[in-house]
Amino acid sequence: MTGNLVHGGAVVSCPHGGRAVSTAAAGTGVRVDGAPVATAADLFTVSGCPHSVGGRPQPCTSVRWLPVGGGDEVRIDGVPVLLDTSAAMCFSAGLVPQGPPVVAPVHQGVSSR
Repeated sequence: MTGNLVHGGAVVSCPHGGRAVSTAAAGTGVRVDGAPVATAADLFTVSGCPHSVGGRPQPCTSVRWLPVGGGDEVRIDGVPVLLDTSAAMCFSAGLVPQGPPVVAPVHQGVSSR
């Protein structure tokens, strides 16, 4: 599996432009250029999503990641790290799927193979 690590320096947004931030990555002991590496155990919340359906606000509020479970992924304390190629979906407060997040790593070249 290849891809760039998702870490505290990565910009993650919902497909509508809202900003997704990890609420748990700050406690991770593994860091890349001083930024904590995100894992599948981290929670991501979305703020500032302008999405609406039929004129009613339906903003993204969370991101759920589905790391590949083939056993060849990089792990921190037994939990898979997140890559920009990891499957994920943004959800509304009512858990309605809203589309995949967009990950734009700040530090290019930090990758997992």
